[in-house]
Amino acid sequence: MLLRVEGQLSDELLAECYKAIRDLLCQDRCPPGFFDLSAVTQFAVSSEFVRQLAKREPAMPDASQRLRIIAVENTTGFGLARMFHIVGENARPMLQVVRTMHDALVALGVQSPHFEPLE
Repeated sequence: MLLRVEGQLSDELLAECYKAIRDLLCQDRCPPGFFDLSAVTQFAVSSEFVRQLAKREPAMPDASQRLRIIAVENTTGFGLARMFHIVGENARPMLQVVRTMHDALVALGVQSPHFEPLE
């Protein structure tokens, strides 16, 4: 599963992404997957919102059993993702934060990814 954000990422858009993951993508058991922020050009996300989000119940079921990855190259975004990881680590022990999509695919053990849009 891949969720990619491009352009500006705001608190509002991040909240929508979190809700979409909960409501649309993971009705039952979710496959391993990642949240790709490598194409985000501006992080208009507050650190307070990231901390609040990290304290919520994980968006994906089986957070302690399935590998979840956030890929983000931007230094500011990487710092925010690491903050999310650290604050929510007890609820999301299988979460990893990496710099590139390549790193994410390596962590997932995927050599030839094929993604299809969800309906």
